[in-house]
Amino acid sequence: MQRFPIRERLPVTAPYRLDLTAQALQRLAANVVDVIGDDGVYRRALELDGACVVVRVAQSEPAALDIHASGGDPARVRAAVARMLGADADLSAWMRRAAKIPWLGRIATQLRGVHPPRYPTMWEACAHAIVFQQISIHAAAAIMRRLVERLGTRADADGIELIAFPQPRAILNASDADLEGVGLSANKRAHLRGTADALLAGAVPEEEIAALPTPLAVERLTGLRGIGPWSAAVVLLRGFGRLDIFPLKDSGVARTVRDLAGDVTVDLDAVLETLGPLRGMLYYHLLLGRLRNLSPGATDS
Repeated sequence: MQRFPIRERLPVTAPYRLDLTAQALQRLAANVVDVIGDDGVYRRALELDGACVVVRVAQSEPAALDIHASGGDPARVRAAVARMLGADADLSAWMRRAAKIPWLGRIATQLRGVHPPRYPTMWEACAHAIVFQQISIHAAAAIMRRLVERLGTRADADGIELIAFPQPRAILNASDADLEGVGLSANKRAHLRGTADALLAGAVPEEEIAALPTPLAVERLTGLRGIGPWSAAVVLLRGFGRLDIFPLKDSGVARTVRDLAGDVTVDLDAVLETLGPLRGMLYYHLLLGRLRNLSPGATDS
């Protein structure tokens, strides 16, 4: 049984709901990296400073999270959890903008407390963007699950098996048979390897991307093999917390907007214009709105 000697209290900007934020991070049940237990606790194995660290996060009060970790530097653990679970995001302006759109204001009220989650590293964000390109979300999720299960480091938390997301070196060391066996095409194998190699070599430092304004960050990311404009938008939103960007190419977006709005004539461009620099939060509300069946007349499931 895993021991948790590190215990930290992480303040969060209220209103905050761990259940909603962790679900937005998990995205699909096929995700075996981000695990939400029946007890409402979020668990994950993280690669920190070359070691596999297990973290367990619970919410015992409205404005704080309780972190238990199996090891590592406490400050690094706190920073990783704060990043993944959007601890310090102030969404008051989002609520004001969403309220201007009646159907979205309704959903934003139902999901009040969800914060924008982020992948813990730029590498993980890039890897997901590449794997999820040009195929259905469920097919991509199945491929990603097999990739994680084959190459990730395994750990245990409270009797629950966890698997850390494979690091760039694991991708580079994997054989073609390993990567083809999980369902990755030749192009995606090449793109993952190229990105892994570039990030390990420091060709595109995460700190550099974080410091650039969004248009220049998109331009810089598209220099990576396999990262086009849509993938760059996904990386910036889900990896860097850039809420001023929205990945428009997603084929399910327009359909989900129509379903949740209960209006086949809804103008997505007008919605994005109203949301302005916080349009990225729409991504998480569409995701959770679909997962929780928040269409008009439905109840939160």
